[in-house]
Amino acid sequence: MTGSLCLSRSIMAPPVAVSPLIKTARWSALLIGMLYGKQRFDHLKPIAEEERRVEEAEKKLREEQERIYKQLSEASSDTILK
Repeated sequence: MTGSLCLSRSIMAPPVAVSPLIKTARWSALLIGMLYGKQRFDHLKPIAEEERRVEEAEKKLREEQERIYKQLSEASSDTILK
């Protein structure tokens, strides 16, 4: 197994020197992407928090309605006419 590993290394070409312009462009793209991501996250975070708050309020309302429905159905089943 190690013989094939050494064979593949000898076949590979040596690394090519990358132009400083290309390196600068890559790093610039990375940093711009990070800044954009941070800006986008800061924009979406309050929207998501509001959605979670609304969903929590709707969940409480839904649970209250289910509790009332359950009480009504139990009350209607507890009649003398069984």
